[in-house]
Amino acid sequence: MPLLSEAIERSGAVLDRISGDAPISGIDDDTRTVSEGDLFVCMPSDSRDTNELIPEALGKGAAAVLAHSQEGFQGAVEQGVPAMLSRKETGRFEDAVWRLAAEVLGRPSRKIRVVGVTGTNGKTTTAWLVREALVALGHPAAYLGTLGIQTPKGSRELANTTPFPIALQKLLCEVVESGATHLAMEVSSHALEQRRADGVEFDVGVFTNLTQDHLDFHGSMDSYASAKRRLFLELPRQTSKRFVAVLNKDDREGAAIESLVQGQVLTYGFQHGEIRGRADRVELDRLTLSLEHGADRATLEAQLGGAFNATNCLSAAAGLVALGIDLMSATRGLAKARPVPGRFEAVRNEKGIGIIVDYAHTPDALSKLLGSVRGLKPKRIITVFGCGGDRDKAKRPLMAQAVCAQSDAVVVTSDNPRTEDPEAIIADIERGIEPTCRALRVTDRRAAIQRAISMAERGDVVVIAGKGHENYQIIGKTKVPMDDRELARKALEGLN
Repeated sequence: MPLLSEAIERSGAVLDRISGDAPISGIDDDTRTVSEGDLFVCMPSDSRDTNELIPEALGKGAAAVLAHSQEGFQGAVEQGVPAMLSRKETGRFEDAVWRLAAEVLGRPSRKIRVVGVTGTNGKTTTAWLVREALVALGHPAAYLGTLGIQTPKGSRELANTTPFPIALQKLLCEVVESGATHLAMEVSSHALEQRRADGVEFDVGVFTNLTQDHLDFHGSMDSYASAKRRLFLELPRQTSKRFVAVLNKDDREGAAIESLVQGQVLTYGFQHGEIRGRADRVELDRLTLSLEHGADRATLEAQLGGAFNATNCLSAAAGLVALGIDLMSATRGLAKARPVPGRFEAVRNEKGIGIIVDYAHTPDALSKLLGSVRGLKPKRIITVFGCGGDRDKAKRPLMAQAVCAQSDAVVVTSDNPRTEDPEAIIADIERGIEPTCRALRVTDRRAAIQRAISMAERGDVVVIAGKGHENYQIIGKTKVPMDDRELARKALEGLN
């Protein structure tokens, strides 16, 4: 069992004060799960004085404390336990947390090959496809992201796309213990900005695209882009692994990142890049993609539909090639990949009505989603969508504009209102609806889906956007059971 002092030295954590020493067997920031011998990390909070948690953690056997304030540090010292201080205001606290978490838990990401995927759209599908292809090619692989965690031993949901450092390092340990040799994980801009993904030693980073989202958090597109760039410019410095930056060169930000990366780069795209793709056929639930990389040529018959999924397949293929897998093998693995839950997911029926459930919740994602549907040449497109509460308000009218531009009829409804008034959210949305757009407001999501499907005729496609795989709706701070796919099936049953 290493001493705290040894873990500090090996981790490179910079601390303001240190008092005492003790053997450390683990690390935790939750008094509900802290164990005997753990280093307890007292995380700062805007809603409470978390220093109050220190006695509880010590009562459960915590052997030492990392405090974010002088008060917390002094309190731990007075109770006779080793303590460290890294003041939040110095900006070093987050750095100390990830460094100590990685070190105390044995640096699990060094023991596997890790592919990180970032970008506004396509993270989930790309990471999912990479994992599915690796498994199909005989590599025990795991996935971590919006859809939870999946390892060779099972799966479960997670609270965040990219968890906070201690939880993330513990999940990496779980991946290693499951027997996985590879991990494909989503890396959100929030996580990159908040240093949650620091300490993960990536082998490959995949950039998909950059469009407007999360400006409520980042404040500007420049800040948003800067957060994304950390995966390619800063995190590789934390590892001795050979890192490959895989960049969508059709995207302006991808090309910008290429000019800044000092290490190895692999570019891809339909117009530009070393790995080039061409969508030969796109249907509701399948597509054919031609790929080339130097002298190598391959054809992918994927079990996914929609033109934007051609881009996701290309992103995944490039990520696999960056891992050292040849293009033909990458294509063979991707051909066996199962569709991603809630991403251009078809609700099959015998009514002759196409129904697509998708997670699209940004202007760009909606535009690409509906563009893909329009490419299928339906008689009409009827779109159901809303906007999440307590999130970027500026994108609400932009989402409406994107939907109206490519829909024949629109049903505006509630998404996850959270603590906002659903009617107020819809009012924001309606500012982007032109008088020529055939739109109606049905605030209750169940009723909205039923209304849209009742409007549909044979040959139409109903697109239900925004929630995708989610089987709940967040009202206030409560998750209420709700699944767009099941609601669509029930609405179909009610048709004559």
